[in-house]
Amino acid sequence: MKKLLLTAAAALLASLSAVHADDVALITLRASKDKTPQQFAIEFYEAEAPSTVGNFKKLAGKKFYNGLVIHRSFPHTLVQMGDPLTKRKDRTNVGTGGPGYTTVAEIRRKHTKGAVAAARLPDKINPSRHSNGSQFYVCLSPQPTYDGKYTVFGNVIWGLDTLDALSMKPVDSNDYPIERIVIKSVKIMPREKLPPAPAPAVPGPSPKKPWWKFF
Repeated sequence: MKKLLLTAAAALLASLSAVHADDVALITLRASKDKTPQQFAIEFYEAEAPSTVGNFKKLAGKKFYNGLVIHRSFPHTLVQMGDPLTKRKDRTNVGTGGPGYTTVAEIRRKHTKGAVAAARLPDKINPSRHSNGSQFYVCLSPQPTYDGKYTVFGNVIWGLDTLDALSMKPVDSNDYPIERIVIKSVKIMPREKLPPAPAPAVPGPSPKKPWWKFF
């Protein structure tokens, strides 16, 4: 009887662990000129990139990302964020900031559409390909030239269309969006608590032409 109870308890603990291991992230963005915030959700590749995923979750729990902005954007290609220097008005050193440490390379996944990967310094000064401690980018289309070079640690579940639309906003000569697109929050939660994807906007009716325009 005791063995049965122990077995049942072990099974229950295992099932609970499995639920909590399948965490996802809900990221809320707000462009300065937009009235409403935008969201996207990502799932993690914890088995392939445990150190990178664990670090991302830790930073999110500390609200490290709150107030940072998208600082690199290429239309329909990728958007990058996670640099704490973006809180400053001075854009001179943006792209070099981080939490003060790097994470080990876990290069296993490919850069498919929706892939979430850790940014890093170039091979010449970073031959071990260690990842920046906080900066990450999202692929808006497949980027095979990055395969085998950067750590992919997640994938966008929904909201990629939102990021794609934001990637079209005007940028400066350093590909930094002129309009500030701020990370309002990064919330880690079990997958079953993730809200469903927002319904796509329904286009309004086409304006009717006056009858004389048809002649």
